[in-house]
Amino acid sequence: MDICELRFFNPFGETEVTANRLPHWQQEGAVYFLTFRLADAIPKHLLDQWSAEREAWLAHHPKPWSAEVESEYHSRFSGAMERWLDAGHGSCTLRQPECRAHVEETLQHFDDIRFRQVAWVIMPNHVHVLSVMNGGYSLEKVVQTWKRRSARDINRALGRTGTFWQKDYFDRLVRDPEHFANCVRYIRRNPVKAKLRDDEYTFYESDTVKEIP
Repeated sequence: MDICELRFFNPFGETEVTANRLPHWQQEGAVYFLTFRLADAIPKHLLDQWSAEREAWLAHHPKPWSAEVESEYHSRFSGAMERWLDAGHGSCTLRQPECRAHVEETLQHFDDIRFRQVAWVIMPNHVHVLSVMNGGYSLEKVVQTWKRRSARDINRALGRTGTFWQKDYFDRLVRDPEHFANCVRYIRRNPVKAKLRDDEYTFYESDTVKEIP
């Protein structure tokens, strides 16, 4: 997979919009930056505050967004969420290498078949993935499989039951090569920004992006 072969968001192309707790915009063959977190990664009072403010903001800013509006959204809401995740709230179960191994296996299963993994990082309480969905496979079904399979295996290994992941996930259609490179850099730098030791996270990147400085 070469960067020149990647397909970025086309504002004039056919777009499918699905929703669970959050809206998800999909285009076939596009590149996505995804984040999903453990169910206890954000304290309830912070999440309730974030959700209320976000709902009010979205009511006045319907999609599609201009680049300026999208930048404001991520500054207000994505930025706050990332800071809380990096603060290390909750059980941080994925700090344990044996638990991260189940997520690693899941992210690698069906790679180059249902999707193509570009880069990912497994943090103590959340995961970032930069990925391309192959034709015929929807983003929501792929992410649902990642979460269901890894939750089952981790709960089994820990001898526990119950909800492991948050009920939804965050995704962003990558706009262009510059946005793509910034996503790669974010994934690389996230462990450093969160001040993690080498044994507290797992990082992967494909040959496609190794030359991005």
